Amino acid sequence: MNRGILHTVVMLCLLVFATSCSNFQKLLKSNDVDLKYKAALEYYEKGDYYRANQLLEQVMPLMTGREEAEKARFYYANTHYQQREYMLSAFQFRTFYETYPRSEMAEEAMFLQAKSLYNDSPDFEQDQTSTVTAMESIQEFLVRYPNSQFAAEANKMFDTLSAKLDLKSFESARLYYKLRYYKSAVVAFTNFLRENPSSPYSEEASYLRVDAQYRFALESVPDKQQERFIEAVDYYQAFIDQYPDSRFLRSAEQVYANTQSELEKIKKTNPSNS
Repeated sequence: MNRGILHTVVMLCLLVFATSCSNFQKLLKSNDVDLKYKAALEYYEKGDYYRANQLLEQVMPLMTGREEAEKARFYYANTHYQQREYMLSAFQFRTFYETYPRSEMAEEAMFLQAKSLYNDSPDFEQDQTSTVTAMESIQEFLVRYPNSQFAAEANKMFDTLSAKLDLKSFESARLYYKLRYYKSAVVAFTNFLRENPSSPYSEEASYLRVDAQYRFALESVPDKQQERFIEAVDYYQAFIDQYPDSRFLRSAEQVYANTQSELEKIKKTNPSNS
């Protein structure tokens, strides 16, 4: 394309854009509710959710009692969702199904409210309060619509969020281990294993508890070492009973061997403990 034709195309695009903006501004200033609503639907169908949102926000308060009000409110909520304004869409979808509980769109609105909260859930390193809220919302949806067409996706979202909480809890425990706060690490890993027995991180947590207890015993005062090494043996036994083919088995066996060696030293040093 030569420079002259390219210039003409660019100018035409700018003219179309300017005309479109001008027409939209006129719509915003118009007092014609039906005209605004029709234009909002047209923008919505084209995927121009920003402009659809602006017009729907203006006409919704003026459509109370009208048949179109229900559709307008659902679309308004969805314009926020499509623009990734998830906290706003969550609020608007909840408002929708609380306002129109018998609507044919109530089920989808409740699902999208839960999905909005799901999408707003932060990375595991951050505070997970909103993740818990999202999981509660998903559960509420599944209780109300157990046979919903969205149930499979809702269950998948719940599992994803649950795994994120597991990872948050596991990493918090592992942080104690990395910082060499072994006593705190043992407590944290024990709590994690009790609260998350089927977590994908349970195997590693079980192994790290063995190692943390061994290291805690190693750094303990002599009078406390024997009982703490014995506790490391107990944790090792629990680990191999549950994970006999673990990828951490060789490392765990080495910790166990070191623990037994330390116990033998204690017996030789203090025969009364044998």
